[in-house]
Amino acid sequence: MPPSTDGVRRVTHSVNRFVIEVEDTFDNTRRRFEQLVPDIDLATLAEVIEAGDLEAVKKYTAERTPNSFANFWTLDPTAMMTLRGNTTKAVTYLVGNNVIAETMFRHDAGIMLYAPIRIALYTDARDRTFLSVDQPSTRFGSFDNPDIAAVGRLLDEKLAAILTLLGVPVPVELTVSNAA
Repeated sequence: MPPSTDGVRRVTHSVNRFVIEVEDTFDNTRRRFEQLVPDIDLATLAEVIEAGDLEAVKKYTAERTPNSFANFWTLDPTAMMTLRGNTTKAVTYLVGNNVIAETMFRHDAGIMLYAPIRIALYTDARDRTFLSVDQPSTRFGSFDNPDIAAVGRLLDEKLAAILTLLGVPVPVELTVSNAA
């Protein structure tokens, strides 16, 4: 779609947000999630990238993404939110795989709006635990590029695998046979 006369291209798209109730405590779920999706050392990753050896970057990334994803950043707003008496807990992660992201970036750098993927783990007032995430293929499918859309569907599958390992319900939309 070409830019409109005001120089702004508007892309309207639908996104599936999954809110998955977890049958475990927040703390246990957080611990298990962080084991499955370990932190990646961004300073070391930057050094490996700056060395200019793509194979070394792939190797470094593969060694730190046992389940395809690494955690690039964590935000835990709980302490701030308790200042006004909130008793719920929350943590947000930016997870992904820099090597996989590049396979979309080469087609459109704008994919960085959705990569890494944002995942929220939180409780409600009744102390129930939830995991919430937007379906990757519904985000990346908005770029109107079949190569990017295919990677979005691959990320759906990889997210489904993490959810399975975490022992939480897997939305049917994330499975291969139901991917758009």
